[in-house]
Amino acid sequence: MDVLIIGGTGLISTGIARQAVDAGHDVTAFHRGETDADLPDAVAHVHGDRNDDERLAAVAAEVDPEVVIDMVCFSPEQAESAVEAFEGVEQFVFCSTVDVYHRPLAANPATEDAARHPPVSDYGADKAECEDILFEAHGDDFETTVIRPWSTYGEGGPVIHTMGWGTYYLDRVRRGEPIIVHGDGATLWGPCHRDDVAGAFVNAIGNETAYGEAYHVTSEEVISWNQYHEYVADAMDAPEPEMVYIPTDELVEAVPDRTDPLVDHFQYSTVFDNSKAKRDLDFEYTITFREGVERTIDDLERRDAIDDADSENDDQIIDAWRDSTRSFVEAFDG
Repeated sequence: MDVLIIGGTGLISTGIARQAVDAGHDVTAFHRGETDADLPDAVAHVHGDRNDDERLAAVAAEVDPEVVIDMVCFSPEQAESAVEAFEGVEQFVFCSTVDVYHRPLAANPATEDAARHPPVSDYGADKAECEDILFEAHGDDFETTVIRPWSTYGEGGPVIHTMGWGTYYLDRVRRGEPIIVHGDGATLWGPCHRDDVAGAFVNAIGNETAYGEAYHVTSEEVISWNQYHEYVADAMDAPEPEMVYIPTDELVEAVPDRTDPLVDHFQYSTVFDNSKAKRDLDFEYTITFREGVERTIDDLERRDAIDDADSENDDQIIDAWRDSTRSFVEAFDG
């Protein structure tokens, strides 16, 4: 089929483009031309800003795709523009997110009908509204399929941690320096490699069973944050990580400018049911986190993309926490 990927140079997008070409589809990537991506020669490129409604409509007419996969729709306004531009295509596949759901989840594992209100973040609220707009267009303007990934990682991207996305974390692990872990490290997290996520998108192309449906495409290997850091250290042949546990509330109060991901995402134990995607999209979890994170770190090292361990103020945070806990213990000492 003729497939247009809006934003075809991102982490998941590149995986989709490669696998879609391998599956025999004709693929065009629409992006701004500002990001280099290792894509097959068979992928055609058109450039422009998807926020330019006239350019979006022109690309729709120029490429005339049968299927559109939108990887960079983040606002209701962008969703409405997409409906107008791509009216008449066969299928519109929207990359949403599990952040559409309220946190904490009412039950684990969550299915696709889990509560979405109140939203966990502005980002999640906007993605949920995008879904609503695209599902409203379903059956009239095109057939809508929504895919909700969770924590997706892989070559070309970073390795997340309590304090966000800074790659300095890996240098700390490599050197055996202490790392900040929220809570007691026992909350659950489930990273899924982008190649597994991409496979579900490709299997959704032209798949009539997926028309009008939403799917989780997330990890099948849910681990604690303690295990997460241990896997990262093992992948780097580093010493066993020295984890400094700091309660989430205290971290947020102390360094609010560095804890947005922690507030919205990392502090919660979340597990998502992938059975619907496994049934309809042949979704398979094939890359373990241990294998995938080693590949991701190797890629960062090849690109010399790991920052120095002291590039952020983690040592200051750790020292302050240790001083405060020492004073607390001494206040009750014998």
